[in-house]
Amino acid sequence: MNFIEECEQKLTKKFKDIDEISYFNQVKVLNAFNKHRVASRHFNGTTGYGYDDEGRDCIGSLYAEAFGAESGIVSPHLLSGTHALTVALFGLLRPNDALFCVSGMPYDTLRGVIFGENNGSLKDFGINFDYCELIDGHFDFDGIKNKLIKSVKVVYIQRSRGYELRDALSCDEIGKVCKFVRELGFEGCIFVDNCYGEFVEKKEPTEVGADIIVGSLIKNAGGGLAQTGGYICGKQRYVDLIGKRLTAPSIGLEVGSFASGYQYYYQGLFLAPHTVAQALKTSLLIGQAMWELGYKNYPSLDKTPYDITRAIEFDSADKMINFIREVQYASPVDSYVTCEPWDMPGYDDKVIMAAGTFVSGSSIELSADGPVKPPYIVYFQGGLTYEHGKYALARILSKLKG
Repeated sequence: MNFIEECEQKLTKKFKDIDEISYFNQVKVLNAFNKHRVASRHFNGTTGYGYDDEGRDCIGSLYAEAFGAESGIVSPHLLSGTHALTVALFGLLRPNDALFCVSGMPYDTLRGVIFGENNGSLKDFGINFDYCELIDGHFDFDGIKNKLIKSVKVVYIQRSRGYELRDALSCDEIGKVCKFVRELGFEGCIFVDNCYGEFVEKKEPTEVGADIIVGSLIKNAGGGLAQTGGYICGKQRYVDLIGKRLTAPSIGLEVGSFASGYQYYYQGLFLAPHTVAQALKTSLLIGQAMWELGYKNYPSLDKTPYDITRAIEFDSADKMINFIREVQYASPVDSYVTCEPWDMPGYDDKVIMAAGTFVSGSSIELSADGPVKPPYIVYFQGGLTYEHGKYALARILSKLKG
């Protein structure tokens, strides 16, 4: 514990900066609640078609306001971040259009969506795909200029690192690439996978030039309370198109009921800025401690984190697996479970995952995972409370010492 307290002392300034961002975002969210006159009736569920579902309509507007967007979809019927991204892409793209990712190859679970064979992918519907690698974690502006052809209708940016050894992209960087592609004459949709990045900074990508942002409610934006769901926010015309894919072209966003009610979705958004701050502090503490012990980890501690994830590099599969197991053993749920690598749907390699969470698979809760392959990287994220993260670190350190 003395070692952990020494690490905390070195992080005093960064913790203060995180608290400032958290307060700014809390006020922004609270102002959105006030502007849209949120009332207890908005928490009520509906059945059937949901024509009179005020809660559904209000929470979409609420998220849009908080994210500086024109319109929003927030739905428990979006099953995951991957599902929300899929619905949005299919809503925006048509046969012979092209999708162009300027942040490298997208995350594993999106690859089957984009160019899978005979599985209902974008490729199966005649939609083309290209990407431009990052250079040392930054946008390759020359490469983007050379590959941005006329058939590109969506420029795609993945904010978080996924299973790559790079830092998350800041809103400042995203704003610069948005401006760059517009100056090249691009008139289509700039689309950001915002997973893990919500409320980490004072701005969101929709406030710096992005047309659409998409994320999961069991990550940052749900505040640890949302039990499922995703959001899609951005320009009205694009959200309307996506809504016709979420339901049906003839119906759009006029229907959609949810009998269980929306209280956790509203309350989760209200808590999200604070919860994200807890996760960021946990990430920095883990990073400082592992760096002191000689383990490479990213983002480096001289940088502001731009999402809640941290990548920690180990020199063996055993050390990687032991780290992840200690996260599970320190969890409030299923703490007795010993994690094992397994063939997880959507991934090319065996993945080991610690997620002793109240909401299954929630990565705003303390969790860790990674594909078991060289280099052996643990992707650590979340923490509803900083105190939980601190306790988990104590267990990890004891295991490493042993």
